[in-house]
Amino acid sequence: MELHAARLDEARRVAIFGGTHGNEMSGVMLVNLWVQNNTEVQRKGVEVQPFITNPKAVEKCTRYVDTDLNRAFTPENLSTLGGGDLPYEVRRAQEINRMFGPKGSPEAYDVIFDLHNTTSNMGCTLLLESSKDHFNLCLVLLNEHPLLKYSTSRSVAKHPVGLEVGPQPQGVLRSNIFESMRDILKHALDFIELFNAGMEFPPCTVEVFRLSERIDYPRDDNGNIIAMVHPNLQDCDWEPLNPGDPMFQTFDGKTIHYQGSGTVYPTFINEAAYYEKQQAFATTRRESLVASAIRKA
Repeated sequence: MELHAARLDEARRVAIFGGTHGNEMSGVMLVNLWVQNNTEVQRKGVEVQPFITNPKAVEKCTRYVDTDLNRAFTPENLSTLGGGDLPYEVRRAQEINRMFGPKGSPEAYDVIFDLHNTTSNMGCTLLLESSKDHFNLCLVLLNEHPLLKYSTSRSVAKHPVGLEVGPQPQGVLRSNIFESMRDILKHALDFIELFNAGMEFPPCTVEVFRLSERIDYPRDDNGNIIAMVHPNLQDCDWEPLNPGDPMFQTFDGKTIHYQGSGTVYPTFINEAAYYEKQQAFATTRRESLVASAIRKA
């Protein structure tokens, strides 16, 4: 096995982002806790930096101030000039890129864990951005779709990892969700410490859900929503949705059925933050990926 193991550089600099969305409370509270006392997240040979990404949104307990920080890390935003005339989150993205990047450079942080809560019944979900990142290959949502991928704050790192834990309402802290997120971070940091110490991790098969399509609510000619997520679909994240299954229910009680060509696995069902993005849920395709054995170079 040793001959075929992928040799990767050590992960010596790790950041933990909380408050990318200021009303997702588990990440905000955990990072604030670790900023005050980082003993829990320190690991031998690893520099771990807890960091509040959007302090103004955290202060207001809102998702963002001017624009979504988790969509702001585009090449255009990171290179544009304008100083104080730019939206707050664009300026903040440039600051974060300078501190933890530059994005795509050898100087960028090795790993960024970006902590999020969802109002959807998704449980604990890792969000990965590349099927070729064997360092990161729980439940995995893989977003490689060229038309659906967006420019996340974590994308500054060489190995970006998003963590969604829910269901939890916006602006609310639930102890079970908080502790689940905390446990996942502890295990992730333990993995990095063991990898850096020279432990070889064998190849494995990882079940992933590859993002396929975003589905909007039914709307009238004026853009107004005219139907809700059907009760048979509500809270059924990661469960199969087959052609002909109930998908939406109109306000007068009629059922709208899923008309796709095959079985999909919905997620982010009825996510509160996605009404403004015109998304009722996202469909995914279930598949298995083989991750190669890895060891440090």
